[in-house]
Amino acid sequence: MSGHISDYHYDLPPELIATTPTVRRDESRMLVLHRTSGRIEHRSFRDFPSYIGEGDIVALNDSRVIKARLLTDPPGIEIFLLENLGGTRWKCLVKPGRKLRVGTSVAIAGTTAEVAKVLPGGERIMQFDEAPDLEKHGHMPLPPYFKREAEKLDDERYQTVYANMPGSVAAPTAGLHFTPEILSRIPHAFLTLHVGAGTFLPVKTENITDHEMHEEVYSISAATASALNSAKRIVAIGTTVTRVLESQPPGPIQPCEGRTRIFIHPPYELKKIGTLLTNFHLPESTLLMLVSALAGREAILNAYREAIKERYRFFSYGDCMLITD
Repeated sequence: MSGHISDYHYDLPPELIATTPTVRRDESRMLVLHRTSGRIEHRSFRDFPSYIGEGDIVALNDSRVIKARLLTDPPGIEIFLLENLGGTRWKCLVKPGRKLRVGTSVAIAGTTAEVAKVLPGGERIMQFDEAPDLEKHGHMPLPPYFKREAEKLDDERYQTVYANMPGSVAAPTAGLHFTPEILSRIPHAFLTLHVGAGTFLPVKTENITDHEMHEEVYSISAATASALNSAKRIVAIGTTVTRVLESQPPGPIQPCEGRTRIFIHPPYELKKIGTLLTNFHLPESTLLMLVSALAGREAILNAYREAIKERYRFFSYGDCMLITD
């Protein structure tokens, strides 16, 4: 078992970090890793439908990224929306936190918000007078490693073409490669997992089993459960879909709503999915550990070395990897 954080390290040339999207979504490159043999192919994402067999169902996350980054008026404080707690009450991250103590009110996003509670982890429960106008005042919550402000292009491209249910503060990035045309060529079903800011949190413990995973909200509709249960093989699009499905109990998948903090890492054996499309993940991240549970740590790190050698683009706006039989 690979239980140390250093087992999931690799060196990435910084110029391979993609901070802008490709001109077309489907022109991304796709590294195909055959997990049984370890064989690697270099393909284009446009070839993805050719890997979908008869009886397969492609499972996608239809969560929509909200413009979660808000700035006070006048500027000086950033409020990052994490989760809607009902009505106009939100769980938030605040920078700098020292300026927002319990009872403090600020003008923000066309309304006023008051700190109702400070949580043990430093997050704030904020009560807004009215629902904040995120489309007018919010900014897309780009990953920190982009090292740039969100631009107009990001409003469209840091969102899947099938995004529907608002709630994520980070994109389910494996889905960013899809176009309506490619989607129309494959049998598919949607579930929802709202990606939280915890997806960016590093593992800070030397022994990975000591890491505390963030919690995320998900739902599976009756139609999706029926489609997945009838599938010969489930092809998961992204680690978010994988986490939802692997959180389900043994037996047929049931329609449900819930929360998951499942931490998938070797030697965990995935039970619901066997094929995964995913982007290339940060060194020492929980997402790299998840794909290692599916294909094996050595095979994954070998594939990453190959991707670096072939100058693939990494992370959220980067190229993708298909892990299959």
